[in-house]
Amino acid sequence: MDITVRTETFGVEDRSWLASAHGTTATRTITIDPSLFTAGTHFAGGKLRSGTVLARVTATGLYGPYDNTKSNGQEVAAGHLFTSVQLRATTDQKAPAALMEHGFIRESRLPSGHGLDAAAKTDLAGKFTYR
Repeated sequence: MDITVRTETFGVEDRSWLASAHGTTATRTITIDPSLFTAGTHFAGGKLRSGTVLARVTATGLYGPYDNTKSNGQEVAAGHLFTSVQLRATTDQKAPAALMEHGFIRESRLPSGHGLDAAAKTDLAGKFTYR
């Protein structure tokens, strides 16, 4: 149990990557494994930004960054992170999150390090429309 006192600052969520509201009311609750993410690559300032492409690790059922070079389930894109999540790189504490599984996306507005590539688009074909 972690009872450390923390201060968090909340801001306005940047979902400018959404091209419409379609799919935003049907997100699925998932659990993120922070140990799968790299600070500076996947998140900055402890914040994993919404729009990031996620994948489910087969052995654990937890979610991490989509990575087409892996062979543990992370090579199959599952959807986009709907709401930014605070991650603490120094802990293995799992984080709840919302996964958007279908909708319309403005690709040019996805956050840096989002992970979307041609293979992810193939995995997500029929679920997402990218503009």
